[in-house]
Amino acid sequence: MVTNSQVTSHKKRTNLSIDNQLLCDAKLLGINVSQAAEARLAQAVKLQKQQRWLEENNQAIESSNDFVTHHGLPLAKYRHF
Repeated sequence: MVTNSQVTSHKKRTNLSIDNQLLCDAKLLGINVSQAAEARLAQAVKLQKQQRWLEENNQAIESSNDFVTHHGLPLAKYRHF
C-alpha cells in the first residue's frame, strides 16, 4: 500500500476566490485552507470520474444485465450456494 508520505507530489500555486468570512473562520479554527481545498477538489474529481465512467459504460452494463435476466448467470449450475 502506498501512503501519502511515499508519493512525490508536484504542487502548483493557484489563486482562489473564497468568501472572506469563511476564510476568517477557517483561520480562526486552525484549518489549513490549502489542504481542505485540495481534499475537497480531489473528492469532486473522483466523483466526476465515477459518474463519467458510469455514463460511458451504461450501455455495456445494461446489456450484461439484460443477458443475465434472459439467460441467468453464466456457470450458475456450478454454484453451490
